Parts: sequence; structure tokens; C-alpha cells
Amino acid sequence: MFLDVTDNHPAACINYDPSHFVMQQLDYLQFIELYGEPISGFHVKDAEFRPNGRVGVYGGYQPWKGRAGRFRSLGDIQVDFNAVFTKLTEVGYDSWAVPEWECCLKISEQGAAEGATFITRHIIDKTEVAFDDFTLRQSDQAKKRQILGSD
Repeated sequence: MFLDVTDNHPAACINYDPSHFVMQQLDYLQFIELYGEPISGFHVKDAEFRPNGRVGVYGGYQPWKGRAGRFRSLGDIQVDFNAVFTKLTEVGYDSWAVPEWECCLKISEQGAAEGATFITRHIIDKTEVAFDDFTLRQSDQAKKRQILGSD
């Protein structure tokens, strides 16, 4: 609806944060498929949603540690970051991946140190060629025979 109202204006961009999708129980991977083009920023933050018989979506007036939905440090809980980075690469995302730390359990210094290396490990350097492009090249029959020792 937002993109429709703004008539897909180039300034109408999305700052993508999969943790908020976990908290809202939305499909964060399908969102990338549906709206990948206007994504211009990426907050890399993890979250968990673990409802029980007393606490659900609205938190039940609990402190963060007691809520069903809570933010966590990168890679600690539910967001499938391998899939997120893959989907973003597939839709052509080529901008920042910024850690946003809001964990209710871990100290910020630990979260920041772990987050930086976590993001670096997940960034995908997009290939410019297909993995099987080598099959399109003309093969050197003489070189093959030499390698196999059957000259």
C-alpha cells in the first residue's frame, strides 16, 4: 500500500530488518521476494518468538526477558541469515548491512564484536558469471591427452 500511495517513487525506500518480521510473525524471506527492489538499507538483527500459555504477541506487560517476542544478538536465535543474505543478493541488493544490537541478555560490547564478524561471514560477493560457464569454452583436446598421459 505504501508503494502504491507513493506511486513507487524512487525516494520511497525500505529499511529491511528481519527481526521485526519475527516479532510480527510475518515471512521475512517472502517479503524480500515481493519488495526487494525498494530495499535500500538492511538492519541485521535477530529475534525470537516463543509464546506460551501466558504470554503471546502483545507481551503480557512483561519485561523484555519475559516476553514471547524479544530481540537477540546476531545468529543466536531464529532468523535464517544465510537465507536472508542469499535472497538479498538474488534481488540485487548492494548496500549496507548494519548490525542493530538490542539483545536483552548479552552485553553490548560482546554483541558488537560478534556482530561485526557475523556480518562479514554472511556477505555474498555476487558472481558475474554462471558457475558452469567453463562448459562454453572450446576444449583443447591435445592438452587433455597430455594431462591424461595418452599422447
